[in-house]
Amino acid sequence: MTSQGSSEVTREFVENWNLCQTLGEGAYGEVKLLINKNTSEAIAMKMVDLERHPDAMASVKKEVCIQKILSHKHILKFYGKRSQNNIEYIFLEYAAGGELFDRIEPDVGMEITQAQRYFNQILAGVEYLHKRGIAHRDLKPENILIDDHNNIKICDFGMATVYRLKGRERLLDKKCGTMPYVAPEVLVKPYHAEPADLWACGIILVTMLGGELPWDSPTNGDRQYLLWKENQATTLTPWTKFDALSLSFLKKILVPNPEKRLTLEKMKQHKWCQNQGSTTGRSRDVCDGLASPAAKRLKSNLDFYNTNLDDSHARMFSHSQPPLSFSKDEDNADLLTVEARNDYCFSQPAMLDDLLLCSQLNGTQGSNVSTNPFQRLVKRMTRFFVSTKCDETIKRLTSVVDRLGWTWKINDNSTVTISTVDRRKIQLIFKAILLEMDGKLLVDFRLSKGCGLDFKRNFIKIKGSKEISEAILDIPINFSLATAVV
Repeated sequence: MTSQGSSEVTREFVENWNLCQTLGEGAYGEVKLLINKNTSEAIAMKMVDLERHPDAMASVKKEVCIQKILSHKHILKFYGKRSQNNIEYIFLEYAAGGELFDRIEPDVGMEITQAQRYFNQILAGVEYLHKRGIAHRDLKPENILIDDHNNIKICDFGMATVYRLKGRERLLDKKCGTMPYVAPEVLVKPYHAEPADLWACGIILVTMLGGELPWDSPTNGDRQYLLWKENQATTLTPWTKFDALSLSFLKKILVPNPEKRLTLEKMKQHKWCQNQGSTTGRSRDVCDGLASPAAKRLKSNLDFYNTNLDDSHARMFSHSQPPLSFSKDEDNADLLTVEARNDYCFSQPAMLDDLLLCSQLNGTQGSNVSTNPFQRLVKRMTRFFVSTKCDETIKRLTSVVDRLGWTWKINDNSTVTISTVDRRKIQLIFKAILLEMDGKLLVDFRLSKGCGLDFKRNFIKIKGSKEISEAILDIPINFSLATAVV
């Protein structure tokens, strides 16, 4: 078998930076890994194909414009943009810890102290955005990454917008976001930006504590939401999983009337956030976004901010706030609607093993790359080692998928793409990628499209099947959440 990655050409993208593995995919393109061949430092590169997706140009410009002015330790760092042959390249910090949703066990959640730590960091990032007059509008666990120090990094600003400029705030009217996380007012009328983002934070907290979403949509047609709205849901799951203080806190965040919803300042002051066990201190508002040696070297090599930008776009980057006109904002053009991107996973799954494989393929071992592959695997629950060979593993896997009534196809003899629907009857696509590592076969499942929690539920079904479970090797790669390496 040819391992995943060796079929992709490892080549020098710019001086001293090799283009390696695909980290994730989205409606408009892919996210790939760039490795510095001298230091083994990594960054992520989002690629948007404008020839295939000409409608993405406005979104790319807005995303780059917004990310350029952001610099905070809980916001994914932006290193620059490059245009070449109808491809837009956006260079971002590589978050080696993967996505927040991968730390959430389906139907269980996570330890409350860990949820508390992450939630306080999310609030710190959102507070910074709101101080800059920016609404994210698509906050969810898949758009929140974790770095190698177990700290939160908010990412994916494709739906973000400026709602306050020079002290003047406007109502938003574009219906965008991911339905289970959308605030009820977003679907029915012009809305204030800040309460809508805070509602999404509340839903994220529910998923962290309970391992499930409370409802499919915040509408009266959704029974779970209607029961919550009428204060009749607290005897039902997920609410029965929470202690009194957590439930009290959520009741004050998930208030259908945005005027009565807790403000961010009140949320930070709430006893739940201040309670013992929270290990986050008060975050600084601004940190040095381009302070790392990797970022400085890459910026120097690519001359990012001046590459293929027209004068007006280049001037936009020189302002402390982007020169957007409220009357001509993208919201009024209806460029994106609710679930327009169908929950595509367009971020960075936790794959330090890809960094290792890339280095091995390149024939060089940087000083920062361990020679033992098991020492570079970050915490992810959606992978395991098997004793069977590639062909036999694929045979067993596809047999399970057939029995579950899902569809599948094989790519490159080492990737099985599996398609089904999630609990909301929305398409769910994930891939099982077979990787040869140190003479053993790793089966690594990665979400492509759909609900992250339902993806993990389906992974558990596959892992627990007789055909697969009897072949799984007892190799401890799912180690403590508190650690970054074995």
